[in-house]
Amino acid sequence: MSATKKLNIHEDWVVVILGALTIILSLSGLLLPVPAFGWKNITELSSTVLSAGNLGHIGLQFIFVLVIAAVGALLSGKPIKSAVLTFPVVYILTIIALILAGNSQVKALNLEAVIFSLAIGLLISNFFTLPEWFKTALSTELFVKIGLVLLGTSVIFSDVLKAGSLGLVQALVVVLSVWYFAFWICKKLKIDEELTMMISSAVSICGVSAAIATSGAIKGDSKKLSYVISMVLITAIPMMIFMPYIAAYFNFPQAVTGAWLGGSIDTTGAVVASGSLVGEEALKISTIVKFSQNVLLGIAAFAISVYWTYTQHPAGKDKATKPTLKVIWERFPKFVIGFIAASLLFSFFIPAEVNAEVKGSLKNLQGLWFALAFTSIGLETNFADLFGKNSKKPFYAFLIAQGFNIIVTLIIAFLLFK
Repeated sequence: MSATKKLNIHEDWVVVILGALTIILSLSGLLLPVPAFGWKNITELSSTVLSAGNLGHIGLQFIFVLVIAAVGALLSGKPIKSAVLTFPVVYILTIIALILAGNSQVKALNLEAVIFSLAIGLLISNFFTLPEWFKTALSTELFVKIGLVLLGTSVIFSDVLKAGSLGLVQALVVVLSVWYFAFWICKKLKIDEELTMMISSAVSICGVSAAIATSGAIKGDSKKLSYVISMVLITAIPMMIFMPYIAAYFNFPQAVTGAWLGGSIDTTGAVVASGSLVGEEALKISTIVKFSQNVLLGIAAFAISVYWTYTQHPAGKDKATKPTLKVIWERFPKFVIGFIAASLLFSFFIPAEVNAEVKGSLKNLQGLWFALAFTSIGLETNFADLFGKNSKKPFYAFLIAQGFNIIVTLIIAFLLFK
C-alpha cells in the first residue's frame, strides 16, 4: 500500500483539521496578503491586478492553498499526484473568474465570483473533453467545506447583539416561516429531498452560504447545489434593482425598507448594494438583518443535519426503530463542528484588535475556497444536468418561495421597524 493511502481520515474531519490549521497560522501571524482584483478599465487592470506585486501575492496564495489541498489529499487517502496536477488548472481558472468579477461594471450588477467560476468550468467541461482522471481528482467538497469552516470566523454574535435585537427577532421569524413554506411548496411540487432542503435554506437564511452549508450537511449532489446557487444569484439581481424603487414609490420608511431588503434578498452583496440605493439608515438596518440571518446558519446546519439523519437514514425510516445518538453522530457532518467552533472562537475568545488584523486574510481565503469549489463543480457538470427537463419544478418552487419571502418579510419589517 502506498504512503498516500495509509491515512484515510474522514473528509469532514480533514476539513476541520485544515480549517483549524489555517486559522492557527493566521492567528500566529502568517497572514497572506490579499490580492487586488478590482479594476475599472484596461489601464487599471494592467497596472493594478496584473502588476508584478499583485501577481506575486496571487502566486504566494497559490502556494499556500496548494499545500493545504495536498495535505487534504494525504489525510483523506487520495492520490496526491492527481490532486497536485489538477489544482493549478482549477486555480488559474478561478483567478480568471475573480478578475472578471472584479470589474467595476460587473460589481455594479452584483455578479459574484462564484457565478463566473461556475460558468468558466461549465464552458470548458461542455465544449472540451476532460480526462476522466482529471474529473475524479477534483476536490469539490473539500474546497467547499474548508470555506465553510472559515466562514465561521466572520459570524460574530456580539456584532448582531450590539446592532439591535429587532434585527435578530426579524431574522428568526423570517427564517422559520419562509423555510417551512419553501419546504411545504417543494413537497407539494414533488421535488426531491435534497433540492427541497437546499432551496428552503437558500431562500430563508442567507442564499449561497446557506445552500452550500445545507448541501454539506446532507451530503447533497453538487450538480443540484450549483443549480440552486444559480437561482439565488440570478434572482438577486432584479430584486436588488427593483425593490428599492418599489419602496421609494410607496414611500416606505428607510428603516422598514432596510429591514425588507436585508430579510428578503439572499446575497449579502446585493443587500448592501440595494441598501445603498435607499440611504444610510436603510443600509445599516439591511446589513444588521442580513447579518442576523447569517448568524443562524450554524444553528440551521445543525438542525438540518439531525433532521436528515432521522428521515434519511434507514433506521430513521423505520418507525419502530428510533435512531440512536450513535447513528446521528455517524451521519452528522463534522465540518459543522468546525464552523461553529470557529464562530464561537472569534465571537468570545479572540480580542477585537486581533480579529481586525486577521479577518481580511481569512475572508479572502474563504471566498477563494468557495470560488475554487464552484470552478470544480463546473468542470464536472454538463449543461444537461444543470438545466435539464426536471429543472422547471425546482425553479417554480424557488420563485414561489421567494415571493412569499418578499411579502412576509415586508409585513414583519413594518411591524418591527415602523
